[in-house]
Formats: sequence, structure tokens, C-alpha cells
Amino acid sequence: MIYSCNIMEDFPIEEIDPTAAFPQFSELPQPPKNLSMRGALSHCHNKKYIAIVGSRAYTSYGAQVCRDLINGLRGYPVVIVSGLAIGIDAIAHKTAIENNLTTIAFPGSGLGWNVLYPAMNKGLAKEILSAGGALLSEYDENFRAAHWSFPQRNRLVAGIADIVIVIEAKEKSGALITARLGTEYNKIVGAVPGPIYSETSKGTN
Repeated sequence: MIYSCNIMEDFPIEEIDPTAAFPQFSELPQPPKNLSMRGALSHCHNKKYIAIVGSRAYTSYGAQVCRDLINGLRGYPVVIVSGLAIGIDAIAHKTAIENNLTTIAFPGSGLGWNVLYPAMNKGLAKEILSAGGALLSEYDENFRAAHWSFPQRNRLVAGIADIVIVIEAKEKSGALITARLGTEYNKIVGAVPGPIYSETSKGTN
């Protein structure tokens, strides 16, 4: 995909009211006080939010299941939500775009292009924007991802969702934090079973 040389200007960062944009955030124990956005939410109205999370160290099985699930949603009024991370998150975003489904990402960093995490998914972030999706963060524009920022980000992924689906997860995967938060927030939580000997399915099993 070829991007405009003015992509930063085309998708500037703007501040939005978190609970006005997403009323479901008002039900969280710790709702976000601020929310920055690149992109638009115009394609998200009156749709169900499906959060898809999983292992960074995914297997071919996990990748195929992720693609098949999202391929099956083509044409439905849904928004695919994930964290822009390497692995299942990235596959979820890419497959959503391929199926003309709106997708939004919550990176564990600020939205400044110089700090966006992970840097290797900056191209994917631009694809999300070009396809009509959005990047959202409660962190300052130039905030660099930290160990603690990912679990904090996960509560927003779970909080915005109508359903959380865990594709693959190791026994102590960060994806399980999102699943646990989903249950605490009374969301529907689904987990894809995997081979009993697979490390990447221990968490989901």
C-alpha cells in the first residue's frame, strides 16, 4: 500500500471525550480521563465491538483461526478491536481491513509517530487509518510504552468490547489480563481451544 507523504497531517491527533465517544467506558472502575485519537469513529456507530487478542508468539493454527473468524464476519455490523501488538493483534487488524471491516487499535504508547509501539507496526497503523479506522490512547502523544502501560491499556480494549475473544495465549499471557477484565466488566468472553500440548494454548484451554 502506498501512503500519502502527508499522512501525519491527514490524520492529526485530536482529543475526544472518552465517555461521550464510548458510553461503556463510564461503567469501568477506572474510566479513562483523557483519550487521544488519530482517524475517525464515523464508521463505528451502531456496531458491535469485538475485541480479539492473543499471543505475540502465535502458531499457524492460531493465525488461521483468527483469519477464519474475522473472514466469517465480513458484511456484519462489527468493529474489530485490538492492541496493535505483534502477533494475533496484528493479524486481527490486517484481516479486518482485508474484509472491509472497521478496526480500531489501542497501542500501549502515545500516538506520536516517533513513539508508536511497536515501531514495526507503524505501517499497519497507517493502513488502519487509511481504511477508515482509528488509533486511540489515553497516554500523552510522546509517551513511550512501559511495562505497566500494557495492562492498563488492556482495560480499555476489554471495556469497549461487547465480546472479548482470546485466540491463543500462554499460561501467563497478557491476553489473559484482557480476558479477566472482560469477565469483571460483565462482557462475553470466548476462548479458542487448542492442542493440549501446545504452550500457546495453555492459557486459552
